[in-house]
Amino acid sequence: MGSQNAKIDDAALLVELEDLLRTTPERETLRHPTDENFAWLGRAAAAIRLWNEMQSVIFDGYVSQLTSHLPGLRKSAVQGVLVMLNKARADLSLRLIGPKSVALNRGSVFDYFDEVRKIIEPARQDVLFVDQYLDAEFISRYMPHISRDASVRLLTTSKSAEQISSAITLFSTQHAMKIEIRTAASLHDRYVFVDQDRCYHSGASFKDGARNAPTTLTQITDAFKAIYATYEEMWAKAKKP
Repeated sequence: MGSQNAKIDDAALLVELEDLLRTTPERETLRHPTDENFAWLGRAAAAIRLWNEMQSVIFDGYVSQLTSHLPGLRKSAVQGVLVMLNKARADLSLRLIGPKSVALNRGSVFDYFDEVRKIIEPARQDVLFVDQYLDAEFISRYMPHISRDASVRLLTTSKSAEQISSAITLFSTQHAMKIEIRTAASLHDRYVFVDQDRCYHSGASFKDGARNAPTTLTQITDAFKAIYATYEEMWAKAKKP
Protein backbone atom coordinates (compact mmCIF):
# COMPACT_ATOMS: atom_id res chain seq x y z
CA MET A 1 0.00 0.00 0.00
CA GLY A 2 2.97 2.28 -0.43
CA SER A 3 1.79 3.90 -3.67
CA GLN A 4 -1.38 5.46 -5.01
CA ASN A 5 -1.56 2.75 -7.69
CA ALA A 6 -1.60 0.03 -5.00
CA LYS A 7 -4.52 1.73 -3.29
CA ILE A 8 -6.41 1.99 -6.57
CA ASP A 9 -5.74 -1.69 -7.21
CA ASP A 10 -7.08 -2.63 -3.78
CA ALA A 11 -10.13 -0.45 -4.28
CA ALA A 12 -10.88 -2.07 -7.63
CA LEU A 13 -10.36 -5.54 -6.15
CA LEU A 14 -12.76 -4.73 -3.30
CA VAL A 15 -15.41 -3.73 -5.86
CA GLU A 16 -14.87 -7.05 -7.66
CA LEU A 17 -15.20 -9.04 -4.43
CA GLU A 18 -18.37 -7.19 -3.52
CA ASP A 19 -19.84 -8.04 -6.93
CA LEU A 20 -18.81 -11.69 -6.62
CA LEU A 21 -20.55 -11.97 -3.27
CA ARG A 22 -23.67 -10.25 -4.61
CA THR A 23 -23.84 -12.65 -7.56
CA THR A 24 -22.99 -15.88 -5.71
CA PRO A 25 -24.79 -18.86 -7.30
CA GLU A 26 -27.12 -20.93 -5.14
CA ARG A 27 -25.05 -23.06 -2.77
CA GLU A 28 -26.83 -26.27 -3.78
CA THR A 29 -26.01 -25.72 -7.47
CA LEU A 30 -22.52 -24.21 -7.21
CA ARG A 31 -20.90 -27.59 -7.90
CA HIS A 32 -22.84 -28.13 -11.13
CA PRO A 33 -20.69 -27.92 -14.30
CA THR A 34 -22.50 -24.99 -15.94
CA ASP A 35 -20.98 -22.14 -17.92
CA GLU A 36 -22.31 -19.66 -15.36
CA ASN A 37 -20.65 -21.48 -12.47
CA PHE A 38 -17.36 -21.83 -14.36
CA ALA A 39 -17.37 -18.11 -15.11
CA TRP A 40 -18.14 -17.15 -11.51
CA LEU A 41 -15.57 -19.53 -10.02
CA GLY A 42 -12.94 -18.34 -12.49
CA ARG A 43 -13.53 -14.72 -11.48
CA ALA A 44 -13.45 -15.69 -7.80
CA ALA A 45 -10.18 -17.61 -8.15
CA ALA A 46 -8.57 -14.71 -10.00
CA ALA A 47 -9.70 -12.22 -7.34
CA ILE A 48 -8.36 -14.37 -4.51
CA ARG A 49 -5.03 -14.76 -6.30
CA LEU A 50 -4.71 -10.99 -6.59
CA TRP A 51 -5.58 -10.64 -2.91
CA ASN A 52 -3.25 -13.33 -1.52
CA GLU A 53 -1.30 -15.86 -3.57
CA MET A 54 -0.79 -18.28 -0.65
CA GLN A 55 -4.50 -18.28 0.17
CA SER A 56 -5.30 -18.82 -3.49
CA VAL A 57 -3.74 -22.31 -3.28
CA ILE A 58 -6.22 -23.21 -0.55
CA PHE A 59 -9.05 -21.60 -2.52
CA ASP A 60 -8.19 -23.64 -5.63
CA GLY A 61 -8.35 -26.75 -3.44
CA TYR A 62 -11.89 -25.84 -2.39
CA VAL A 63 -12.87 -25.38 -6.03
CA SER A 64 -11.52 -28.81 -6.98
CA GLN A 65 -13.46 -30.39 -4.10
CA LEU A 66 -16.77 -29.03 -5.40
CA THR A 67 -17.01 -32.01 -7.74
CA SER A 68 -16.33 -34.59 -5.02
CA HIS A 69 -18.72 -37.54 -4.78
CA LEU A 70 -18.80 -37.06 -0.99
CA PRO A 71 -21.66 -34.70 0.04
CA GLY A 72 -19.88 -33.63 3.22
CA LEU A 73 -16.75 -32.65 1.33
CA ARG A 74 -18.78 -30.71 -1.23
CA LYS A 75 -20.57 -28.78 1.52
CA SER A 76 -17.26 -27.95 3.21
CA ALA A 77 -15.85 -26.80 -0.13
CA VAL A 78 -18.78 -24.43 -0.74
CA GLN A 79 -18.35 -23.00 2.76
CA GLY A 80 -14.61 -22.64 2.20
CA VAL A 81 -15.13 -20.71 -1.04
CA LEU A 82 -17.61 -18.31 0.52
CA VAL A 83 -15.70 -17.81 3.77
CA MET A 84 -12.51 -16.95 1.91
CA LEU A 85 -14.28 -14.45 -0.34
CA ASN A 86 -15.78 -12.79 2.73
CA LYS A 87 -12.41 -12.81 4.49
CA ALA A 88 -10.75 -11.17 1.49
CA ARG A 89 -13.46 -8.52 1.39
CA ALA A 90 -13.10 -7.82 5.12
CA ASP A 91 -9.31 -7.61 4.84
CA LEU A 92 -9.43 -5.15 1.97
CA SER A 93 -12.10 -3.09 3.71
CA LEU A 94 -9.87 -2.77 6.76
CA ARG A 95 -6.90 -1.76 4.63
CA LEU A 96 -8.81 0.89 2.73
CA ILE A 97 -11.35 2.11 5.25
CA GLY A 98 -10.12 0.98 8.65
CA PRO A 99 -12.16 -0.66 11.42
CA LYS A 100 -15.87 -0.02 11.16
CA SER A 101 -17.35 2.30 13.77
CA VAL A 102 -20.91 3.60 13.59
CA ALA A 103 -22.57 6.11 15.91
CA LEU A 104 -26.36 6.02 16.07
CA ASN A 105 -28.70 8.60 17.55
CA ARG A 106 -31.45 7.77 20.00
CA GLY A 107 -34.44 6.36 18.14
CA SER A 108 -32.41 5.11 15.13
CA VAL A 109 -33.67 1.57 15.68
CA PHE A 110 -33.82 0.62 12.00
CA ASP A 111 -30.34 1.99 11.31
CA TYR A 112 -29.00 -0.06 14.22
CA PHE A 113 -30.75 -3.21 13.00
CA ASP A 114 -29.47 -2.63 9.46
CA GLU A 115 -25.87 -2.27 10.65
CA VAL A 116 -26.09 -5.51 12.64
CA ARG A 117 -27.71 -7.22 9.66
CA LYS A 118 -24.76 -6.24 7.45
CA ILE A 119 -22.38 -7.67 10.06
CA ILE A 120 -24.02 -11.09 10.37
CA GLU A 121 -25.20 -11.74 6.80
CA PRO A 122 -21.71 -12.66 5.48
CA ALA A 123 -21.26 -15.35 8.16
CA ARG A 124 -20.70 -18.81 6.75
CA GLN A 125 -19.41 -20.79 9.74
CA ASP A 126 -20.27 -19.35 13.13
CA VAL A 127 -21.96 -16.38 14.81
CA LEU A 128 -21.53 -15.82 18.55
CA PHE A 129 -23.66 -13.19 20.31
CA VAL A 130 -22.69 -12.14 23.82
CA ASP A 131 -25.44 -10.16 25.56
CA GLN A 132 -27.05 -10.44 28.98
CA TYR A 133 -30.36 -9.04 27.70
CA LEU A 134 -32.00 -11.09 24.95
CA ASP A 135 -35.67 -11.72 24.20
CA ALA A 136 -37.87 -13.54 21.68
CA GLU A 137 -37.98 -10.48 19.41
CA PHE A 138 -34.19 -10.68 19.09
CA ILE A 139 -34.57 -14.16 17.57
CA SER A 140 -37.17 -13.13 15.00
CA ARG A 141 -35.28 -9.94 14.14
CA TYR A 142 -31.79 -11.28 13.48
CA MET A 143 -31.85 -15.06 12.92
CA PRO A 144 -33.49 -14.83 9.45
CA HIS A 145 -30.46 -12.87 8.24
CA ILE A 146 -27.92 -15.54 9.14
CA SER A 147 -27.04 -18.23 6.61
CA ARG A 148 -28.38 -21.70 7.38
CA ASP A 149 -24.85 -22.96 6.80
CA ALA A 150 -23.66 -21.07 9.90
CA SER A 151 -24.21 -22.22 13.45
CA VAL A 152 -25.39 -19.65 16.00
CA ARG A 153 -24.30 -19.44 19.62
CA LEU A 154 -25.95 -17.19 22.20
CA LEU A 155 -24.14 -16.46 25.46
CA THR A 156 -26.49 -14.76 27.91
CA THR A 157 -27.89 -14.96 31.44
CA SER A 158 -30.22 -17.61 32.78
CA LYS A 159 -33.10 -15.10 32.95
CA SER A 160 -32.77 -14.22 29.25
CA ALA A 161 -32.34 -17.90 28.35
CA GLU A 162 -35.75 -18.62 29.85
CA GLN A 163 -37.32 -15.85 27.78
CA ILE A 164 -35.93 -16.99 24.44
CA SER A 165 -35.75 -20.79 24.71
CA SER A 166 -39.18 -21.36 23.14
CA ALA A 167 -38.47 -18.95 20.28
CA ILE A 168 -35.14 -20.68 19.61
CA THR A 169 -36.77 -24.11 19.51
CA LEU A 170 -39.51 -22.99 17.12
CA PHE A 171 -37.20 -21.06 14.80
CA SER A 172 -34.49 -23.74 14.62
CA THR A 173 -37.12 -26.43 13.97
CA GLN A 174 -38.83 -24.52 11.17
CA HIS A 175 -35.64 -23.35 9.47
CA ALA A 176 -33.35 -26.32 10.21
CA MET A 177 -30.86 -23.96 11.83
CA LYS A 178 -28.43 -24.85 14.59
CA ILE A 179 -28.86 -22.41 17.49
CA GLU A 180 -27.23 -23.14 20.84
CA ILE A 181 -27.64 -21.13 24.03
CA ARG A 182 -25.52 -21.12 27.17
CA THR A 183 -25.61 -19.02 30.31
CA ALA A 184 -23.00 -17.22 32.38
CA ALA A 185 -23.48 -15.52 35.73
CA SER A 186 -21.81 -12.22 34.90
CA LEU A 187 -21.89 -10.53 31.50
CA HIS A 188 -21.34 -6.81 31.05
CA ASP A 189 -20.26 -6.07 27.47
CA ARG A 190 -22.11 -6.93 24.28
CA TYR A 191 -20.27 -8.50 21.34
CA VAL A 192 -20.98 -10.33 18.12
CA PHE A 193 -18.25 -12.56 16.67
CA VAL A 194 -18.45 -13.64 13.02
CA ASP A 195 -16.69 -16.69 11.57
CA GLN A 196 -14.13 -16.56 14.38
CA ASP A 197 -12.20 -13.75 12.67
CA ARG A 198 -14.29 -10.58 13.16
CA CYS A 199 -15.67 -8.93 16.26
CA TYR A 200 -17.97 -5.97 16.91
CA HIS A 201 -18.82 -4.31 20.20
CA SER A 202 -22.27 -2.85 20.74
CA GLY A 203 -22.81 -0.01 23.16
CA ALA A 204 -26.40 -1.15 23.70
CA SER A 205 -28.13 -4.48 24.01
CA PHE A 206 -28.78 -6.05 20.61
CA LYS A 207 -32.49 -6.21 21.42
CA ASP A 208 -32.76 -2.49 22.19
CA GLY A 209 -30.06 -0.91 20.01
CA ALA A 210 -30.55 2.89 19.83
CA ARG A 211 -34.15 2.68 21.07
CA ASN A 212 -33.66 4.44 24.40
CA ALA A 213 -30.30 6.18 24.04
CA PRO A 214 -27.54 6.92 21.51
CA THR A 215 -25.19 4.00 20.95
CA THR A 216 -22.29 2.73 18.85
CA LEU A 217 -21.20 -0.36 16.91
CA THR A 218 -17.42 -0.68 16.81
CA GLN A 219 -15.25 -3.26 15.11
CA ILE A 220 -12.49 -4.62 17.34
CA THR A 221 -9.23 -5.34 15.54
CA ASP A 222 -6.07 -4.91 17.66
CA ALA A 223 -7.56 -6.66 20.69
CA PHE A 224 -9.60 -9.19 18.70
CA LYS A 225 -7.58 -12.31 19.55
CA ALA A 226 -7.57 -11.61 23.29
CA ILE A 227 -11.29 -10.77 23.43
CA TYR A 228 -12.24 -13.75 21.28
CA ALA A 229 -10.18 -16.11 23.46
CA THR A 230 -11.84 -14.70 26.59
CA TYR A 231 -15.35 -15.36 25.36
CA GLU A 232 -14.54 -18.74 23.84
CA GLU A 233 -13.23 -19.78 27.25
CA MET A 234 -16.35 -18.36 28.88
CA TRP A 235 -18.52 -20.26 26.37
CA ALA A 236 -16.70 -23.51 27.13
CA LYS A 237 -17.38 -23.07 30.86
CA ALA A 238 -20.94 -21.74 30.48
CA LYS A 239 -23.96 -23.79 31.47
CA LYS A 240 -26.50 -25.31 29.12
CA PRO A 241 -30.02 -24.34 30.23
